[in-house]
Amino acid sequence: MVLVPHRHCVICGKAIEADKFVCSEECQEKLEKERKRQRNFTIFMFLMFLILLLILWIPYMLR
Repeated sequence: MVLVPHRHCVICGKAIEADKFVCSEECQEKLEKERKRQRNFTIFMFLMFLILLLILWIPYMLR
């Protein structure tokens, strides 16, 4: 039995060629949606961090 170099789709886990990340257009769309969701969450967390810093900094500056 010979194993061909391969990897697995990062979305559904199907075996695919070694130079690809996803197996189909459907999985590509799901991957793009997930990346966009992660990017938006990162931006949201950064903004929350900045707001928290401002909340903590403003009373200090008003002394």
